[in-house]
Amino acid sequence: MERTRVVQALRSTAPVDDIQIMGWVRTKRDSKQFTFLEVNDGSCLKNIQVIVDSDVPSYSELEGINTGASVRLRGKLVESPGKGQKWEVQATEIALIGAADPEGYPLQKKRHSDEFLRTIAQLRPRTNKYGALYRIRAELAQAIHRFFHERGFYYVHTPIITGSDCEGAGEMFQVTSLDMNTPPRANGQVDHSQDFFGQSAMLTVSGQLSAEVLACSLGNVYTFGPTFRAENSNTPRHAAEFWMVEPEMAFADLKDDIDLAEAFLQYLVTHIREHCSEDLDLFTRFVDKELSATLDNIAENAFVRLPYREAVEILQKARPKQAFEYEPTFGEDLQTEHERYLTETHFQKPVVVYDYPKSIKPFYMRVNDDQETVAAMDVLVPRVGEIIGGSQREERLEVLEGRIADMGLPREEYEWYLDLRRYGTVPHAGFGMGFERVLMFLTGVGNIRDAVPFPRTPGHLHF
Repeated sequence: MERTRVVQALRSTAPVDDIQIMGWVRTKRDSKQFTFLEVNDGSCLKNIQVIVDSDVPSYSELEGINTGASVRLRGKLVESPGKGQKWEVQATEIALIGAADPEGYPLQKKRHSDEFLRTIAQLRPRTNKYGALYRIRAELAQAIHRFFHERGFYYVHTPIITGSDCEGAGEMFQVTSLDMNTPPRANGQVDHSQDFFGQSAMLTVSGQLSAEVLACSLGNVYTFGPTFRAENSNTPRHAAEFWMVEPEMAFADLKDDIDLAEAFLQYLVTHIREHCSEDLDLFTRFVDKELSATLDNIAENAFVRLPYREAVEILQKARPKQAFEYEPTFGEDLQTEHERYLTETHFQKPVVVYDYPKSIKPFYMRVNDDQETVAAMDVLVPRVGEIIGGSQREERLEVLEGRIADMGLPREEYEWYLDLRRYGTVPHAGFGMGFERVLMFLTGVGNIRDAVPFPRTPGHLHF
């Protein structure tokens, strides 16, 4: 008999004479004449209640069924007299699929800390919070694809292994097939000419440069995949492996980039609220009481558009009334405390800061006419700060060559990238959005280690 998911059973519009449910037991309550089971199969937040009368032929199976066990149930879907639930199952058959040791199963009916649950990542998706979080994560990924598909963007796949550093920061993981106990050497250095690719190879920090190639042929594209940073940072906002969404648009400038970023964030907020309302409500009730108002702020307000220079002036005027740990100074990147002040205190809405000093931005960003700033933008949101970073790309060959030279980057690694400017160059723009950062913003979850099922952070490679 075909299995019915719990979410389908709970949404039924009429009783069902014969239904089969499979899932994991959340709770079990015994009485003399019958047993109550709460069963969840991961398809929704709610459990379905199952009543097993003592005269059911397989009633003896219940002896081996405890919290955490997986079961197969067959019976009738009937209206429930209990409060808070429309339907329940009156079992006619019950079978134990996989037992759970009642002494060793760590998810008993009590609240567990996030810190503890990180130590049992193999089981934490069975909790209400993390089941809801990962269902929202799945729906968010679908919403991203839908947004770009509806606007004529092509989904492209960019390399995970690369020979160039997109950001120029050098915080990259090396990839090698060499025996690191006895690597070949030349002139005192590891000889990567004998490595798999014949040169040094790394895990990508961004798919942007490759996406630019495809945008300059296909028009509008986006990539959505894993990226890696070998940054020894133990903050709640950083992970060594995370997912990035990176659209690129040909024949587009910074304004087009900002417009797309604003529409994108508003679409995602609206979509998740419409499609994950029950799961999202859990976070509103138990994680962040202000979450609903925060999401309203994104969905209903036009974003403030603020030049970097003006942002610094606002922050400087805020002192001494507003105490900052880091002095806001022109030529320095904005800190999270600065970003949150702008969005939460000064404007009380999302802010797009643009035209940053070129001295603090990567080589590929378009230099403005003042020769001091570049056409870069960051989207800042309350409670999180930066959630999107992007720019108009430098399409002028001579200027880009100069930027590569000024930053001391090996030109030979970027000849293919320069060809885009030699052969039919066009203005183009794009941005990057950290997938987990958005998930944290949507749910109020404060640590990226909880937004990723199996987080990769310094010193931790479990699961």
